[in-house]
Amino acid sequence: MIKGPGLYSDIGKKARDLLYKDYQGDQKFTVTTYSPTGVAITSSGTKKGELFLGDVNTQLKRNNITTDINVDTNSNLFTAITIDEPVPGLKTIISFKVPDQSSGKVELQYLHDYAGICASVGGCANPIVSFSGVVGTNSGSIGADVSFDTKTGNFIKYNAGLSLSNADLIASLTMNDKGDTLNASYYHVVKPLTNTLVGAEVNRIFSTNENTILVGTQHSLDPLTTVKARVNNFGKASAVIQHEWRPKSFFTLSGEVDTRAVDKSAKFGLALALNP
Repeated sequence: MIKGPGLYSDIGKKARDLLYKDYQGDQKFTVTTYSPTGVAITSSGTKKGELFLGDVNTQLKRNNITTDINVDTNSNLFTAITIDEPVPGLKTIISFKVPDQSSGKVELQYLHDYAGICASVGGCANPIVSFSGVVGTNSGSIGADVSFDTKTGNFIKYNAGLSLSNADLIASLTMNDKGDTLNASYYHVVKPLTNTLVGAEVNRIFSTNENTILVGTQHSLDPLTTVKARVNNFGKASAVIQHEWRPKSFFTLSGEVDTRAVDKSAKFGLALALNP
């Protein structure tokens, strides 16, 4: 495995996972089974209010090639073929969705000790071309992320970011939405033995003068049970408890309450993942 700055999408990822992952207000059930030939089939269903959404994903791995086929309740068929390291450090991803004929995309990812590059192009006549690059090391890096619409001849996205890290702390700063949004995040490992983490995120939207501050933490009660909590500057507090009741099978309960309007009903989410 190459040690380097990673991809642009890795900037601030640990803080995002701490502050957003597993927080939900829906009910979700996922079960994964394996065939004797090694094919993994994952079925999932999500209840959002009165709406129920489901999908079935089939994954086949053969040598360095992974094929994922996903079918959802709207009869959309999404296929992704990943070729891992045809040459050292390179990954190729070919994806498309049926019946959307313009959804085809080819993506190349390259990881080096001092750089990470990702480039993609759509499969239609006038595709969107995207490119992101990061230079640096696993201690400090700087990068950019741009997308160009060949149909209109305009850049539809240009972002920039930097990340600084050491053994137990990661700080990142990104400029998004064509310079309209500034995001700063902080991630700190307080106690590795109990997986105790703290993190924070500050988001500033210049066009609306809106500031959002989010602070969160995580702690493992035992090797199988983890609790998380977060609160933002608008008074919304959330909590998650997750228990691994058997290897790779998780029960997750989450809730959110508006501390400035405690008379309103709290939101609850439930997720059950079974992996025999």
